[in-house]
Amino acid sequence: MERYNRITNKNQREIVLLQGRPCAWGKCRFCDYIDDNSRDREAMLALNRRVLSRVTGEFGVLEVINSGSCFELPRETLEEIRRILRDKNIRHLYFEAHWMYRKHLQEMRDFMGVPITFKIGVETFDYDFRENYLNKHADFHSAKEVRRWFESPCLMVGIKGQTKEMIDEDIRLLKKYFPRGTINVFTDNSTDVKRDQALVDWFMDKYAYLLEDPAVEVLYERTDFGVGD
Repeated sequence: MERYNRITNKNQREIVLLQGRPCAWGKCRFCDYIDDNSRDREAMLALNRRVLSRVTGEFGVLEVINSGSCFELPRETLEEIRRILRDKNIRHLYFEAHWMYRKHLQEMRDFMGVPITFKIGVETFDYDFRENYLNKHADFHSAKEVRRWFESPCLMVGIKGQTKEMIDEDIRLLKKYFPRGTINVFTDNSTDVKRDQALVDWFMDKYAYLLEDPAVEVLYERTDFGVGD
């Protein structure tokens, strides 16, 4: 599995995929990529040290992801990230966190000492589809509520049961309220959630212009950031 990459097109940065403890929620219906975690603390710390040793600081920006939230990374790994930020003169950090951690984001900002853009897996702003089908366990009711805490939502498109109207509204809200965002095109996996290819084709045609939007990253494959498996 590749765990380090340099993103050189939009929003240039280094990105690392680390290991943390199992996702605190871990019940999203569509998700089968939360298995990249560990309860073996020493093995997890050793792996994370190896990956982080590749960071050069060339862009002054680092994104750290894991199969869950940044708050599930070991304390020692968080301390190593903080040291690298200082030693490599990295001025901006990207982390991801579940909605349940929203009241702890400022603690992480204070700990790291650099500006952090927090991503959140929204998937959709449609409450019923998000909570009653995708089982996201993120009980916000509006994009404005999410924006109070997070700067960069991650949306998902192309799921059977989703509608064009849902996607239109999700993208409208993304562009209205957030400075950045990521759109993940759903890929079939081991779960019972399935890809709607006709909906994907419609999205890629109607929203092709987002490929040139500097504030939005469209991931057609899960590994489009160059990390993962």
